[in-house]
Amino acid sequence: MKTKRRHDWATLHQRTFGTDVLRCSCGDRRRIHTVHATRAAAEARLVEFPEASRVGRRVRGSRKRRMVSAMHPLATAGPAFARLESLGLTDDASWTRLARWFDGQVPPGPLHDERVQWLCVPIARWLEHRLTLQRRRPVMLGLNAPQGAGKTTLAGLLTRLCGEVLGVRAVALSIDDFYLTRAEQLALAARYAGNPVLEHRGYPGTHDVALGERVLTALREGRAVDLPRYDKSMHGGRGDRSAEVTPCTGAVDVVIVEGWMLGFTPVERVDDPQLVVPNELLQAYEAWHRHLDAMVSLELLEPTHVVAWRIEAERAMRAAGRPGLSDAEVADYVARFLPAYRTWSPTLRTGRWQGEARFTLVLDGRRVPVG
Repeated sequence: MKTKRRHDWATLHQRTFGTDVLRCSCGDRRRIHTVHATRAAAEARLVEFPEASRVGRRVRGSRKRRMVSAMHPLATAGPAFARLESLGLTDDASWTRLARWFDGQVPPGPLHDERVQWLCVPIARWLEHRLTLQRRRPVMLGLNAPQGAGKTTLAGLLTRLCGEVLGVRAVALSIDDFYLTRAEQLALAARYAGNPVLEHRGYPGTHDVALGERVLTALREGRAVDLPRYDKSMHGGRGDRSAEVTPCTGAVDVVIVEGWMLGFTPVERVDDPQLVVPNELLQAYEAWHRHLDAMVSLELLEPTHVVAWRIEAERAMRAAGRPGLSDAEVADYVARFLPAYRTWSPTLRTGRWQGEARFTLVLDGRRVPVG
């Protein structure tokens, strides 16, 4: 009997899917509310609907909801359910089909079911909806999420889902792969000596925007293109562009672009003097944003969660035998980004993706949606 390997959520993308799968697969109503953190507590919410069965009968009462089959009663407790219901995207068959697939992909743990029912399935249903709305191919989808939130893992899951369940061809790429080469980054740091946020990769200005524009244009036009790859383990964890590329040939139906600052736009006033130059350099990224038809945004209740998540990811890299930053180096590195989240994250809410073109979830420190 074969035993299926299981890994924790933070390292799933490194140890299960593999780099090539992540790079190319050929085959608000906004509200913050208190959610029940455990499955038992969430199931308790169904007590008010005693007549609701496990096979999806319509609930009678002051709040009428079609119960998603009871593969899992957590579904209706999720923060995105009301919005999806208003779009007609909570039918039992579609939800259950996706939940069953994700159930076998998301690693087990105390929050496995919440991640499936509140994060993965809602985003997948919304993606399906975008595919039906948009005749032009490919659908270019942005995925904005803080460092360590699991955006690369989620992008990989959605790419596989497209091929295995939705029957469309998808490719996923990260803005990290458009970072400047190590030599270019050192030159940038020297040009702005004394500015710590431009000393290392990450901030606006540390990407090769022209390279990203060429790749996105080729994907939009259905032309063959080599997807660059960035190796964060090089130079003692400081990283460099890899000599390896991932070829992508032929037209695709879905392009998923993920990044921590994807979709951010310049603000009129910057209080932190270290952010003045990056704020100016951020304007150039409009060359990427104009390609994106829609945006998934995973926000944080508290930006400081990023530090712990990034430390977790670097530890996983070191445990896998790859060079990574020490905990102290990670804490210093990520702390430099906290002002950026406070300055530019709000621009996503007022940017080009509004209404049905944006899907927003708010995550707590456990990477579970709470709004």
